[in-house]
Amino acid sequence: MNIHEYQAKSLLKKFGVAVPEGHPAFSVPEAVEAAKALEAAGNKIFVVKAQIHAGGRGKAGGVKVVKSVEEVKEKASQILGMTLITHQTGPEGRLVKRLYVEAGSSIKKEYYLSVVVDRKTKAIVFMASTEGGVEIEEVAEKHPEKIITVVVDAASGIQSCHARKLGFALGFSGETLKKFSKLIFALYKAFTETDCSQIEINPLVETNEGEIIALDAKINFDDNALQRHDDIKVLRDLDEEEPLEIEASKYDLNYIKMDGKIGCMVNGAGLAMATMDIIQLYGSSPANFLDVGGGATREKVTAAFKIILSDTNVKGILVNIFGGIMRCDIIANGILEAAKEVHLSVPLVVRLEGTNVELGKEIIAKSGLAVISADDLADAAQKIVQAVKAAEISN
Repeated sequence: MNIHEYQAKSLLKKFGVAVPEGHPAFSVPEAVEAAKALEAAGNKIFVVKAQIHAGGRGKAGGVKVVKSVEEVKEKASQILGMTLITHQTGPEGRLVKRLYVEAGSSIKKEYYLSVVVDRKTKAIVFMASTEGGVEIEEVAEKHPEKIITVVVDAASGIQSCHARKLGFALGFSGETLKKFSKLIFALYKAFTETDCSQIEINPLVETNEGEIIALDAKINFDDNALQRHDDIKVLRDLDEEEPLEIEASKYDLNYIKMDGKIGCMVNGAGLAMATMDIIQLYGSSPANFLDVGGGATREKVTAAFKIILSDTNVKGILVNIFGGIMRCDIIANGILEAAKEVHLSVPLVVRLEGTNVELGKEIIAKSGLAVISADDLADAAQKIVQAVKAAEISN
C-alpha cells in the first residue's frame, strides 16, 4: 500500500525524522489557510505540491515554489483538479485532488536515500547517493559507482557503523554526520515498526543552516502486515488506485491491469510471471496479472472472471492453475460454474496440473462449454494466442 507525501512526512516526523513544516489542503481556501499558518510561523517561501501516487510531479508542473500567500492561491487553483501526466502515471495521467503546502527550504546540497527489503540478501538495505533529486534508475544506469549500499542484518539491527559508512560516503562530518546518523536510526525504526517495504527520500537535503531534512518522502507498506496497523490502513486513498484492483482486493485477489489482450488467471505469483512471459513468447501480450491464491474457490474464480472481463481490451482468457491443496476436479467445476455465470463470450483456455488433474480435464471435456483444454503451459499459450487471432479475424 502506498501513501501520499504529506502522510509519509507526518509518519516519519513521529519517529524523529526532520521534515519541513507543511499542511495538506483539499481545496483552494484550505491551501490559502495553510500558507497563512506558515507565514505566521515566519516563512516567506512556500511550495505548492500536487499529491498523487507517482513520481515526476515537478517536471509535469505539479510542484510550484512561490513567495506570497496570493501566489499560493493562484498555483493551488491551477494544480488542484488538473490531470497530471508523469512517467509513472502513464498517458492517462492522474487527477489531482489533494495538495500539500509546505515551507520553503534553503538547500545547500541534495542527496538520495532509501530503505528497502532486499530479497536477495534477505535483509534491510540502505541505499544512498550524492545524486539527489534524480531518478535512482537513471543514476544506476549512468553512474552506478555513485550508489552506496549498506546491508543491515535483522538479528543485530541498525548499528552506528552503518550510519557512519553511509554518512562518510555522502561527505558528512562533525555535527552534520551526527544529525545524519540520528536520521538513519529514525528511518530504521520507522521502517521496522510499521512493516514498510520501502522508504524513499529523494531528495534528502542539507540546508544552509546545517540541518538534514527529508524534502520529499515516499513510503510503501507490506500489504500482508496491514492487519497489525489500523492507523496506517486508514491512510489508503482509493482514488489513487485502479478500480479493478480495488474490486479484486475485496476477494483477496492480487490483480494488476496491463495493456495486452489476454487475461491471465493463475494461482501463485511465480506461475503468473511464467504465464505472462510465455504469452509474449508466442506473439501476444497479457492484459493483467491476476493471482487467485492458494484457495481457488468457485467464488474467487467467478470474481476473477468478472474482473478480467471488465477490461474491454481482453479478447481471451488463459487459466493456468496448479492443484495442490485444492484438487483439480474442484477447480474445474469452479471454472465451469463461473464461466456460465458470467456468460463468457471470449475464448477460454484452461491448463490444469496437480492432484486429480485427469478428472479435472474430463469434467471440462464433458461440460459442453466452449472451453479449450491444454496439456502444458506452452500448449496453453499457443492455443489461447491462436484462438484470439481466429476470433479477431472472424469478427
